[in-house]
Amino acid sequence: MSDSPKRPRIVRNDYRALHPPTQGDRQPSLAVSVVVPAYGGQAELDLVLAALAAQSYPSDLMEVVVVDDNSSPPLRLPQLRPEHTRLVVTTGESWGSAHAVNTGVNHADGQVVLRLDADMVAYRDHVEAQMRWHHAADYLAVLGHKRFVEWEPGRYTPEQVHEKVLAGEAGALFAVEDAKPHWIENVIADTAGLVQHHPGIFRVLVGATNSVHRDFFKTAGGLDTALRLGSDTEFAYRLAQAGAVFVPETTSSAWHLGMPQMVQKWDEGRHQRVPYIAQRVPLHGMRRTAPPRAWRVPLVDMVIDVADASAADVDACVAPVLSGPDGDVRITLVTGQDPAPQDRASILAGEGAQLRLIEEAYDAEARVRVHTEAPAPDPAVPYRLVLPRAVPLRANSVGRLLAAMERADAGLVLAALPDAPPARLERTAAFARARHITGGTGLDQTVAGIWGAAQYDGFAAREAEATVYEPGPPDAARRLARRLFDARQRARLRALLRR
Repeated sequence: MSDSPKRPRIVRNDYRALHPPTQGDRQPSLAVSVVVPAYGGQAELDLVLAALAAQSYPSDLMEVVVVDDNSSPPLRLPQLRPEHTRLVVTTGESWGSAHAVNTGVNHADGQVVLRLDADMVAYRDHVEAQMRWHHAADYLAVLGHKRFVEWEPGRYTPEQVHEKVLAGEAGALFAVEDAKPHWIENVIADTAGLVQHHPGIFRVLVGATNSVHRDFFKTAGGLDTALRLGSDTEFAYRLAQAGAVFVPETTSSAWHLGMPQMVQKWDEGRHQRVPYIAQRVPLHGMRRTAPPRAWRVPLVDMVIDVADASAADVDACVAPVLSGPDGDVRITLVTGQDPAPQDRASILAGEGAQLRLIEEAYDAEARVRVHTEAPAPDPAVPYRLVLPRAVPLRANSVGRLLAAMERADAGLVLAALPDAPPARLERTAAFARARHITGGTGLDQTVAGIWGAAQYDGFAAREAEATVYEPGPPDAARRLARRLFDARQRARLRALLRR
């Protein structure tokens, strides 16, 4: 399948290859649904809708879906509003901005969804500025620009806001020198406008104003309604995993009326949201400093073909990873066969004996699972490591391979193995984008073109370096038990002497 005109090949996050139409250059063709999640704040909502009623984007291609997250008193639609505006009330089974946004998207008819918070007064070309990018590619996540201003209720009427925005003078509503920029502008500046790729670049797509194709929104799974804080960051991570390209749109702006709670109560908010985000976002900084543990979403999915392996082979491959610094993994042992029944003749040997040992050795280890076939790639896990056979590893083998991938900023790394095809380390985001562009054909070649591929030597340990966990001989076990018994006796004696 050849590339679609709406799916051009973009290398990493270098969106400069796109040539979006400028204002007046081409008649827009995409319909947009502006989803406005709201809880209270009727006065601010009236100003937001007044500004949206003055947008330069064609009114027949724009609808506004206001989602009332069970406000008390209920919100209402003012007279001064865009031509196609609806009010939707969320159901009672959930609450919060994530649930409200998902509800709005489910009611949206547009091909593109633009989220705009209910305290954002947009410039006249704010919607048009973001939409021009979506005409160039259908897998972009476009971030709108904004400035925070101190807000005094009653300062402007909806009619005054509408008049200023319609005249292209929204920038005069507030003094720029008194406004505050958002922290993401530092990230945008440090990465040359997000052109320089970094695995954590998704963090800039916070709420307030951003847009994606509706189909791409649903491909990523929508926002996680279980997250009351940080749902926009976690959703942005899943957009990145799906292959999104992040584009900062700075030619237009919007005024954020007042300072958000997460800015006013930064420390408190951070403490409340970080554990939830870290469970779901393996690239979060907390994961690098937290004590070893199992996480909801692991950093690496490790898939190992163990069809012809002994229990000792598997231990030499798996145990160093689980016990070392690379333990943020989920390991799938692929057997290629169902477990053989155990009978008198096969207790010590015979068909299935090694497989039963492998299953028993990791039966209680939550990070290891045994499947007859390799599972499909998990879109939430950033890296997938596929081994064609169990090879001896060091405690830091996986970490060194990941470091090699990041140094090369590659989408695929092939790691040489002795007497076997190479191991494959795949970047999920790169392969997801390749599938989106091509429909699933020629993935390795496409990934090499849009993200790069690299070779790596030294992944597997030499047999002599491998740590093989085997039971010791009976006399060694007796000596160990005797030492433990003597240690307990000495501890009891010390306790008696201290009384």
